[in-house]
Amino acid sequence: EGSMTIRINGEVIPDEAIEFELKRLVKFYSQHMPAEEVTKQVDLLRKKAKEQAIGAKLLMNEAARLDIRVPTADIDSKFKEMAKNMGGEQSFRKQLQKQGLSEDAIRTSIERGRKVDILVEQIVQGVEEPTEEEMKAHYRTHESEYVKADMAQIQHILIRPESGGDADRATARSRLQEIRERIGEGAEFADEAAAHSDCPSGKRSGGSLGWLSKGTMVPAVDRVIFAMKDGDVSDVLETELGYHIMKKTAHEKGGLAAYPEVAETIRDFLRHARRGAVLSSYVEDLKQKAVIEES
Repeated sequence: EGSMTIRINGEVIPDEAIEFELKRLVKFYSQHMPAEEVTKQVDLLRKKAKEQAIGAKLLMNEAARLDIRVPTADIDSKFKEMAKNMGGEQSFRKQLQKQGLSEDAIRTSIERGRKVDILVEQIVQGVEEPTEEEMKAHYRTHESEYVKADMAQIQHILIRPESGGDADRATARSRLQEIRERIGEGAEFADEAAAHSDCPSGKRSGGSLGWLSKGTMVPAVDRVIFAMKDGDVSDVLETELGYHIMKKTAHEKGGLAAYPEVAETIRDFLRHARRGAVLSSYVEDLKQKAVIEES
């Protein structure tokens, strides 16, 4: 969409500020939903990013207006940390010089950021911690979010046919059948995987795929694995990658996670939501007092 200029009290919010917020939102949402969902939501996220950029700027202006003191030690340690990440103080100073930035400019920018952090802490300071009752109530009303799938620990051996031709496919299948027979006679699955599997997991970890959740594999493979007992080796299975045999080494029954397992997650979620609500209403007040123009 076309670039839109946003001014707060006559001061322009740069496009980079909105892009920065958008990147952060996309990254956050990508951890919680499939990529195509995130793509579908991108206009909504852009709108949200614009709101967040306005909010961030209002907080920065307010922090600058208030007489918030940032300890020099804070600024020093943040500066040192930046220098360390840039390969040491000397190379950091060289890079600053290249970009025409002075150390003072960087320190001022660090100070501005720290002022906002301190302001935010002050705003959310009085927010009550979630009580045990509230956490349990949240758990009860959101049970579906705390259901775990059945899990199985799997090793596999993959043999890819040389081509899609019938002869090559028959050869691959019979090679795998022989490997399966050797395992049946006592050969170690991991050794056979390391010697013959066309999957990198063979060499790397004796064919181990680690723990897999029910419903994450091809349905045909999924069905077989979750019907097997621990220690069983499957018949030869075909997928688009080629032919596999799977060994199930352990399993965990799914179902509703017990409250103690998820209590900390719920606490963080409720705390975060509460602090977010207090901060939003503070920013809303700042918005009312500011002149915000879009053109």
